[in-house]
Amino acid sequence: MAVIRDVMPAFELVQPTSIADAQKVLQDYQADAWIMAGGLDSFDWLKDRIKRPKVLVDLSGIAELRGVRITADGVEIGAMTTLTEVVKHPVIREKYSLLADGAEAAASPQIRNQGTIGGNVTQDARCWYYRAGWPCYRAGGNMCYADTPTARNREHAILHADRCVAVNPSDSAPALIALDAKFVIRTSKGDRIVDAEDYFIGPDIDITRLHILKPGDLLAAIRIPSTWAGARFYFEKVRDRNVWDFPLLNVASAMRLSGDRIESIRIAVNGAAARPLRLKAVEDSVRGKPAIASTGEMAGNLAVQGAIPLQFNAYKIPLMRNLVKRAIGGVEEARWVS
Repeated sequence: MAVIRDVMPAFELVQPTSIADAQKVLQDYQADAWIMAGGLDSFDWLKDRIKRPKVLVDLSGIAELRGVRITADGVEIGAMTTLTEVVKHPVIREKYSLLADGAEAAASPQIRNQGTIGGNVTQDARCWYYRAGWPCYRAGGNMCYADTPTARNREHAILHADRCVAVNPSDSAPALIALDAKFVIRTSKGDRIVDAEDYFIGPDIDITRLHILKPGDLLAAIRIPSTWAGARFYFEKVRDRNVWDFPLLNVASAMRLSGDRIESIRIAVNGAAARPLRLKAVEDSVRGKPAIASTGEMAGNLAVQGAIPLQFNAYKIPLMRNLVKRAIGGVEEARWVS
């Protein structure tokens, strides 16, 4: 289905060396500017001539957007910090290994060396109809080509679909939600700080975007509070190949126990909907219960309530149910069932 096209369309390349300079360009050009982080998602769009920005704003020269900084209450990660840097940072590995696991599950080592944490959470949908330039809802058209009787929709949504059935492809996003991370967004009116789960939006809010960034906005950093440092973490990603592939589904959970019972928990999944889903009903249902397989099984059944499969993705329902079960009850006690 991929379309081979000519060379990339012409654009002006701007390489600012400060956040202030980047903001000035973004404010001046608004929707005509394209932000490039690691470039992996950007070059796909440009080479296929689907996106035609007037200005490409390359953030790679902005030192203040890179690095992991220890704060009084956790860590702050610059949005241009590579996934490899996140994975290898000793404090993240020691206290927030859930994020290290999620970031390490993304793509391949070569891509993680270039791809950034900000780019991973802000990348666009990977639906091949949309990516190939079909005039679907997300591209401004009037139909969803993936939601038809003859469509190939094995990777698409089972929850919260609203016209568009594309899913969010990020592996680090559910881990950041489970860790109660905060996203720092630079806007023309100053910094805006939002909860990780509120950074992502579904088609009911805006069918053309997977996140809340508007023209002129810039994701500057991600802050992880110490609240969940050293908790019991679980991350699992299911994909067709162990390297490079986007998730069919993934799950991330952070849990604190009192004895054998769940005192507090945050759990999120991705690949099930257009936005990563924090499973608040599941969290409420398991709080105070033992972290065993039967609790996980109850939670898994609750997690998939309301799921509506498409023609080729009904497998995602038992898959999601069992990922949630494993995240709570543990792999040793869990049993895959359909």
